[in-house]
Amino acid sequence: MNTSVYAAPADSIFVAKEILTLAPGAKSGPAALCVRDGMVQAVIPVDDISKWAGKHTSIFDFSGRTIMPGFVDPHAHAEVAAKATYQMVDCRAPKNPDIAAVLNTLREHLDQARDGWLIGQANLFFDKKLTDQRLPTREELDSVSTDVAIAIRAGGHLSILNSRAMEIAGIDESFEAVNHSITGKPSVHRDENGRPTGVVTEMDKLLPFPSLSPEETHFAIEKGINELFTSNGVTTIGEITDTLEATKIFDQALIEERIHARIHLYLWTPGTVSLEEACNFRNWAFFESDESFLRIQGVKAFSDGGYSAKKAALNHPYAQEEHNCGEIALSNDEIIELATRTQEAGLQLAIHANGDRAQLEVCHALEQIPRDANTPKIRIEHAGNFMPNYEELTTAWKSADIIPVPQPVFIYNFGEFVPDYVGEYARERQFPFKRLLEDGWNISGSSDVWVGSEVGQTNPFLSVYSTIARRTFHNQELPLNENITILEALRMHTIGGAAALGMEHTRGSLEPGKFADFITLDMNPMHVKPEDLLNIKVEDVFIGGKQVHTRE
Repeated sequence: MNTSVYAAPADSIFVAKEILTLAPGAKSGPAALCVRDGMVQAVIPVDDISKWAGKHTSIFDFSGRTIMPGFVDPHAHAEVAAKATYQMVDCRAPKNPDIAAVLNTLREHLDQARDGWLIGQANLFFDKKLTDQRLPTREELDSVSTDVAIAIRAGGHLSILNSRAMEIAGIDESFEAVNHSITGKPSVHRDENGRPTGVVTEMDKLLPFPSLSPEETHFAIEKGINELFTSNGVTTIGEITDTLEATKIFDQALIEERIHARIHLYLWTPGTVSLEEACNFRNWAFFESDESFLRIQGVKAFSDGGYSAKKAALNHPYAQEEHNCGEIALSNDEIIELATRTQEAGLQLAIHANGDRAQLEVCHALEQIPRDANTPKIRIEHAGNFMPNYEELTTAWKSADIIPVPQPVFIYNFGEFVPDYVGEYARERQFPFKRLLEDGWNISGSSDVWVGSEVGQTNPFLSVYSTIARRTFHNQELPLNENITILEALRMHTIGGAAALGMEHTRGSLEPGKFADFITLDMNPMHVKPEDLLNIKVEDVFIGGKQVHTRE
């Protein structure tokens, strides 16, 4: 059991059947969690409760449940996911198994068009998840309507537009996309005659999609945070901003206790603000919420695009496309400027780099600048997912002194499809979590929930399950030589997530001096079969020792 750095008595004592502190070397068993001033005092044997209880101590009996730290999701797009759930027509597979079903779903919702647009939300790798094994065409979307602009957003990197949508967006034979990174460099797919096909990549932020009203935005975000995160036991979110409006909504909703989470904001440049605006955030980001609940943490930028758009920058060509290795979206000088400016501003830099070539380019640039030990380490988002050359990549990570931030839930989301896109060699080189942990990398688990995510993607137990069972969307099994233990997986999604944020000293485990952010479960994940992890229910959520959610 942990010893305490605080004197008794406790404000509250929580008795549990078992407590998983997830601290190094800690064991589970019947115990009690002592909390004072919103912080963990100690985890003690049940027989010692009388030593910690004072006249005003509240004692809560969870003797039929398991207590563990709240989950930390260091990479999420909560605003985008919440709005997508509220605003878009759900066209995702397997609910819509084929293109005919997708078109029927769109027809049934034409009366929900907003400002002349109907937006469908589809999965990443939509072509692989539909039984047709292809994307809907522009002409098929035209069969639904030529008066309403229709867009299917198949994840955040690829969309399919009908003719009316292309007309409104100004996309014709002479259209030229901007030559800078948003989520990677934008492009318009064309047929052999140069005619746009309706498929566009890395362009969602540039298209004139309709917006929600302020009231709708408030409702969508508050509902989304509670349903996608809090009810799943996530107590800290690393949020990639989409709009500044949402940061104000987070602040107001936290003050009024309509949402419950610690939110660390990463300002997306140039998607939300310019780098100049981000680095000068102290001149405009004024929050009423306590900094322990809402703060500007860092800056997010994209150095390449997504695999589904074939824009992730690789060292080897994509399958059947011998001249396409993806595209680097940030130059060496731009990466150095991002790292230098954010470090000077005291911000953590998070760089999206899907492909191995993108990661090597980022690391090469980062090696050229001195680093401030007082600033959290630079993160490379998606490092650790696909590793065609393990030694080369990890050597580069070490030289650049970065934190890899992989997404285990992507095993389920698209692990089986990457080989179809980049080549069969990828099948054995994805998600090597066992090797990374054995080599001392403190890796995390995060949802990266965005447009096109899977149902349940924000449930950390799906991600935990994925690291162990390595089962994919169609229930295929990735090689099991890289599966890890349940304890290792839980630590990835708690203390590992906290480390990615540079906050492992304040959360991620139930140790004296850390926030009393914890959850109660109906089953102990350490004692169930892997497939039963998906059935575990989060019964209660506490932040700072205060109950903020109960399943009942």
